[in-house]
Amino acid sequence: MPLPVPGTPAPDFTLPSTAGADVTLSKLQGQNVLLAFFPLAFTRTCTAEMCSFTEDYAQFQQLGTVVLPISVDAIPSLKEFKAKEKIGVDLLSDFKRDVCRRYGTLLEDRFHSNRSYVVIDRQGVVRWTHAETTTGQRRENGELLAELKKLG
Repeated sequence: MPLPVPGTPAPDFTLPSTAGADVTLSKLQGQNVLLAFFPLAFTRTCTAEMCSFTEDYAQFQQLGTVVLPISVDAIPSLKEFKAKEKIGVDLLSDFKRDVCRRYGTLLEDRFHSNRSYVVIDRQGVVRWTHAETTTGQRRENGELLAELKKLG
């Protein structure tokens, strides 16, 4: 299954977060959302990516955007990762891999998500998607912020 097509409604989901509460995508309407699927906590590229979200979080907030990093790691692992790396964004656990499958990011042979991005507008419509060709690559925040600025 490929990533959702821009112009279509984002598939809804509810996932547990490191903040201790579940996050439901449809309850975030009225804000832009960046879904950032990442393979695994504690890996080099994922750590760099989560730390960069923390460093640039104010820029995402200025654009009215909620950043939701999602991985297949369990909440205890994500909490440890967040604490160890001083990550400022809450992380979501798709331990059952349902959301990764629904969004077309799950690498079935590896049983974790490909690094992928989905920009969703205030009405809950997918506006931009990108899947990396290898898990060691990532988009820079400047590119992600440029896509969010297009939403106005």
